Amino acid sequence: MTVAILGAGAFGTALGCALGEAMLWCRDPDRAQAMQAGRENTARLPGITLPESLQVTADLTAIEAETLLLAIPMQQTRGFIAAHRDWLAGRVLVACSKGVDLDLMTGPVGVIRAALPQARVALLTGPSFATDIARGLPTALTLACNDPHLGRLLQDQLSTPNLRLYRNADVIGAELGGALKNVIAIAAGVAIGAGLGESARAALMARGYAEMQRLALSRGAQPETLAGLSGLGDLILTCGSEKSRNFCYGLALGRGAAFDTRITVEGVATARAVVQLAQAQGLDLPITRMVAAIAGGEISLQDACAALLARPLTEE
Repeated sequence: MTVAILGAGAFGTALGCALGEAMLWCRDPDRAQAMQAGRENTARLPGITLPESLQVTADLTAIEAETLLLAIPMQQTRGFIAAHRDWLAGRVLVACSKGVDLDLMTGPVGVIRAALPQARVALLTGPSFATDIARGLPTALTLACNDPHLGRLLQDQLSTPNLRLYRNADVIGAELGGALKNVIAIAAGVAIGAGLGESARAALMARGYAEMQRLALSRGAQPETLAGLSGLGDLILTCGSEKSRNFCYGLALGRGAAFDTRITVEGVATARAVVQLAQAQGLDLPITRMVAAIAGGEISLQDACAALLARPLTEE
């Protein structure tokens, strides 16, 4: 099976660098031409030289690959699939985004299945920064797929000497782990940005992980998945590094500083969606609720902290 990556953001470009023999689709023809000629994605992954075997194009019709990695932002995935449903039909689709669609209230695999019920679908997720993958640094990811045969084929096809994929049949758990950790990463960034300290960050990570489990298990996820790469592993990475867009967004909120609105921060939309899911299921997710409220300008940082600290004392 041949491979193409749809979406020339940082992660899509990094996957192209790791796989090498692939095509990378960029929706902007001028940027695609510049990347093909200059061998660099200066806008999203500067300083990384694209391998000569990676071909960049803005023409979807030029792509004949059977396996497509959809490295498209979560909130844009549904629109992309609707616009290209016939072209996508019959191919293997591997979702590479993290989040919850604000309208369908599902992760990326759920979005794909809603539009293409017969599609062969998988999810690639886990603790990774684009620059690490692009530079060939050792990285382990989760490949979640309900079809064991397809999962093994994709594992063999997409693994490289430095990019190690672990199969998992729990797609729901992998989706929610990757989505929810972004919300907690924003909270961790807020804590550091506001000067609340490392102890506060650790507390938010631990209690945030409890919230991740609470929601994911209520949706049918397996606890082992949340304890793995796509849950706890991703949470540790994104809550502790300024390479994380969600953490940096939280830092800016905590400092009262401006943040570049051109940068996709999936955790903001995910927090909004998860608050709705939690309310519908009667779940208490105080950290997620506060992140949504702070990001939406509904509550001040000081009032949010006070509300969290005033919660009743309970057993862990």
